[in-house]
Amino acid sequence: MAVFLKSDRTPAGQVLGKLPLITAGYWVIKICATTLGETGADHLSMTLNLGYAASSLIFIAVFVLTLGFQLSSRKFNPLIYWLVFTSTSVAGTTMSDFMDRTMGLGYAAGSAILVALLAVTLTAWYFSEKSLSVTNIRTLRGEIFYWVAFLFANTLGTAVGDFLADSSGLGFAGGAILISSLLALTLAGHYFTRISSIALFWIAFVLTRPFGATFGDLLTKSHAQGGLGLGTQGTSLVLIALLALFVAGSWIRLGNDPAERSEPDPEP
Repeated sequence: MAVFLKSDRTPAGQVLGKLPLITAGYWVIKICATTLGETGADHLSMTLNLGYAASSLIFIAVFVLTLGFQLSSRKFNPLIYWLVFTSTSVAGTTMSDFMDRTMGLGYAAGSAILVALLAVTLTAWYFSEKSLSVTNIRTLRGEIFYWVAFLFANTLGTAVGDFLADSSGLGFAGGAILISSLLALTLAGHYFTRISSIALFWIAFVLTRPFGATFGDLLTKSHAQGGLGLGTQGTSLVLIALLALFVAGSWIRLGNDPAERSEPDPEP
């Protein structure tokens, strides 16, 4: 996965080269991380019976801890980056489940609240930084907006995925097919239209989260529930292994490919 590598932090607080380029490899790792978010969260909150509230507190603490390492880092580190990302995915799953099930808001109301929170975050980010770039962030404040938006987007994706799987009548497989079709349209928009690449990124980002959620449910839920019955523990371990493999490959490529050390082009 191509990345920005310049590691300078300027006196003005600029943050250069700490985020990955958005390539096919990025989306592969993201889908693994979001699916792991679904299965890992379900394993802790449901299989181990910790509940959604306790699980949310645990994973939010993990998110804050890993985010501290990311914000203090002076260059892109694939391990730290994807640890933070995965923590947003797992925390997003338990937070969504807490809102929808424990608080009794339901999938539709929970999704509406999360859409509003994400919209407010993106609006504040844009007015603060004059951009919603996810590759060319120049300030610590922009990086914080980036991760808060990711947390809300992953939480929203869980709520949407659960709504499609449980309330829409589509089931796990039908929800995954619908999201896959929407992702295909988004990809077509990238290649065949002049729609902003930043807008398309956020559409794809939100859509891949329910894809991961529905795919995770398809793998873990029982046959009676419309799933494959693989269980949360086994599926999570397989996803962790895949994620570790992809991140290790990214790290090796980062050290061996001089082209991936280049400075990003200015964004339009």
